[in-house]
Amino acid sequence: MGFVFVGISNYYAIDSFTYARKAIDYIKNNINITDNATIMHELVIYGGIILGLAVLSGVFLFLTRQSIIVMSRLIEYDLKNEIYGHYQKLDISFYRRNNTGDLMNRISEDVSKVRMYIGPAVMYILNTSFRFALVITAMLRVDVTLTLYVLIPLPILAVAIYFVSNTINKKGTKIQEQLSGITTMAQEAFSGIRVLKAYGREDHSASEFEKQSSEYRKRTMGLVKVESLFQPFIIFLIGLSNIFIIYIGGKLAIEHKISYGNIVEFILYVNALSWPIASLGWVTSLIQRAAASQTRINEFLQTQPEIYNPINSPSKLEGAIEFKEVCFSYSDSKIKALNNISFQLKKGDTLAIIGRTGSGKSTIANLLCRLYDVSSGEILLDEKNIKNVNLFDLRSQIGYVPQEVFLFSDTISHNIGFGLDKNKQNSSDIEIAARNAAIYSNIKDFPEKFETIVGERGITLSGGQKQRISIARAILKQPQILIFDDCLSAVDTETEEEILSNLKEVMKNKTSIIISHRVSSVKNANNIIVLDHGQIVEQGNHQQLMEKQKVYFELFKMQQLEKQEQS
Repeated sequence: MGFVFVGISNYYAIDSFTYARKAIDYIKNNINITDNATIMHELVIYGGIILGLAVLSGVFLFLTRQSIIVMSRLIEYDLKNEIYGHYQKLDISFYRRNNTGDLMNRISEDVSKVRMYIGPAVMYILNTSFRFALVITAMLRVDVTLTLYVLIPLPILAVAIYFVSNTINKKGTKIQEQLSGITTMAQEAFSGIRVLKAYGREDHSASEFEKQSSEYRKRTMGLVKVESLFQPFIIFLIGLSNIFIIYIGGKLAIEHKISYGNIVEFILYVNALSWPIASLGWVTSLIQRAAASQTRINEFLQTQPEIYNPINSPSKLEGAIEFKEVCFSYSDSKIKALNNISFQLKKGDTLAIIGRTGSGKSTIANLLCRLYDVSSGEILLDEKNIKNVNLFDLRSQIGYVPQEVFLFSDTISHNIGFGLDKNKQNSSDIEIAARNAAIYSNIKDFPEKFETIVGERGITLSGGQKQRISIARAILKQPQILIFDDCLSAVDTETEEEILSNLKEVMKNKTSIIISHRVSSVKNANNIIVLDHGQIVEQGNHQQLMEKQKVYFELFKMQQLEKQEQS
């Protein structure tokens, strides 16, 4: 529809120039007539026709913008949703390779550049194409020779556009890359503002940001210089065409080959082309920037997730878990996190995993949630390979409390109920989960209680409070499998005992995995695995491991000593 409307709009706009020529010729031919009323009557008619054609042209130009610009906004809406949806399908390793600022820039700035192409740029391309076709056709009907003189600058313009387009494309790509770097730096600075202030590095951070901004300014100014030289050059070529019209057209009019009205008509035609031609530089810039941005968008849209849902049929988990000779290495760092790990866990059992930092404890949790796939070996859930289990059902039936707690900038109530749909969230269930996580009394002390906004990443809460809200979030789901990944590291011993006591009731008939570096957190588990450098070095219950007097025993003694020193 936009294609049709822009054609009609240009037809009426160009047609008005014919009546301008007729009006000029009428005045010249009747200049000696003394009946001014007749002349004025005719001129009013011509003026009315020209005004009417201008109104019609404006109406269809409005419809053009309503069609094409609105369409571009709808495509922008779809594209942002497509990118965001695709981002969520990509696995954790993708996010380890790419920084947040770059991801944000592609879904905001790059999409905006693409919209400017499929909206304004497309509209102006159509407008220029129709106007060129209509104007040149009209010119040729008047006089071929004069038309050819007017068109002399066009080949020069075509060559200039070709070279400028390539330059704009290269510079546009570099600008977008630099903008991603600035976005990333700002995002990291704001996220880590506590560390930044604690170390007094505000000036250093501002200095680094200024360097990045300076480079962005330098690259942007390079592009602006190209664009600022291009547009005056186009206007110069248009002026050259006008000179040809006046000089050559004047000679032809003297020779009575064309009328004086035709000269005015030709000037109107060239001026009608002036904005479309002058906008070519801007449109070229939009196209090249959009091409660079779409390339960056496609780079991520064409990235296929390494982990995907294998089946659409639902999967119900009972909770039996088995690791069979599992090995795992991170693809980006090539670090071998797990080596030949084997253990078995029956439905309703509790397994504890303990070990020093970097021993591979959290990797086991990540593999169970299928955030990564094993490098070799296999993980069985209810005797079925985890890769053959419905991915969404798997994760919906696991309550996972990660080591690095993440809270959303929302109410405490919504953060606890995050794992459930809003229509399934019940205030009494949320309160029970908060009591079991030993956070209820803290929440009640807040002025807004459960409706307290926790701030970005839970910045208004202490580390221990964030961990306990995260525990409440996991147990509220009432999942079949519970995974607690070092989630009591920020709470004191007394609170830890209270939480563990409450969790005993919660974990009944549920398969549970408690990951910790504290012996006090794992000593009551049915089975304890001791990890060291990605391997199982000891296995058994608390009593058995104490009797062996090896790694577990040494950890216990060391922690008891630290506890005595602190007291």
